[in-house]
Amino acid sequence: MRKVLLLGIGPTTVSALKSLAGKFEIVGIVRDIDPSTERSDEVSELAGNLGLRIITDTGLDSIEAAIRAGSPDCTVVSSFHRILPSRILGLGRFVNVHYAPLPAYRGRANVNWAIVNGEAETAISIHTIVPGLDAGNILYQERIPIGPSDTVSDLYTRLNDIQYTVLGDTVTRYLDGYNGVPQDEESATYGCTRLPRDGEIDWREETTRIFALIRALSPPFPGAHTYLETHRLTVVRAEPLEDAPRYVGRVPGRIVGRSKSQGHVDVLTGDGVLRIHEVRTEDGRVCPAATVITSTRQTLGLSAADLLQRIDDLTARLHELEKRTP
Repeated sequence: MRKVLLLGIGPTTVSALKSLAGKFEIVGIVRDIDPSTERSDEVSELAGNLGLRIITDTGLDSIEAAIRAGSPDCTVVSSFHRILPSRILGLGRFVNVHYAPLPAYRGRANVNWAIVNGEAETAISIHTIVPGLDAGNILYQERIPIGPSDTVSDLYTRLNDIQYTVLGDTVTRYLDGYNGVPQDEESATYGCTRLPRDGEIDWREETTRIFALIRALSPPFPGAHTYLETHRLTVVRAEPLEDAPRYVGRVPGRIVGRSKSQGHVDVLTGDGVLRIHEVRTEDGRVCPAATVITSTRQTLGLSAADLLQRIDDLTARLHELEKRTP
């Protein structure tokens, strides 16, 4: 039986492992696992059931050692955070699973960016790995539509299901001699890494763009957030308000509706109204938005005026403390 080494640290790896396990001898899984969460990690649980070794050191030297020791016929990458250098690529054959319609959306956070950017579709692309970011020949590609309410979790579920169905057969076809189709380099586009602070909501944006950001950063990602005064709120569940009143006097972020019984609040955006159903507070508690946002006189988001006022308040307190200090 042919052998593979699997590299994967993200939410696509368990699907990849299931697809490969029935067709190959898996000589190891390179995956960074926190011991405190190991029992809840699907990859760890499945690997344990299959009697597979997990290599928790994801450094390049560790990967090189695993390839030399295991002598895999192919190293398969599914959701990994490192670019493999030429010295490692020279050790054998490599295949990568990329959730984007290559050559578009090379790089990081591709499914998130597709939703944020309002794309009509995304894709799974399985390609050979060569020097250069996501630049190898396409071995398999399948596109899926992005629905108006799809979250990143919804898309990952659908893409993971496709990966489970096709990855093992695609790797087999590659090892049997199929080299794939070269990418059109002139059509390449790129997505940069997204950081948690990139998830702050700008209430001046269009309602559809704000809703897209919320959907793009749903679990397993940290969520789109805003501020109530200086307290951070993560928006867990929201929707554009259809047939909303037309505001010609508009302060983006202002609360214009609140239902204590149903738990939602309505917030002005740059062009409409977003209804927020649930939020997560700084202590991790998920609750109806109306239990935290209590007045239609409140405005979400940090403003320069609020920050300056708080600086003035802190300055005044410091002066008082200095007067009291002997």
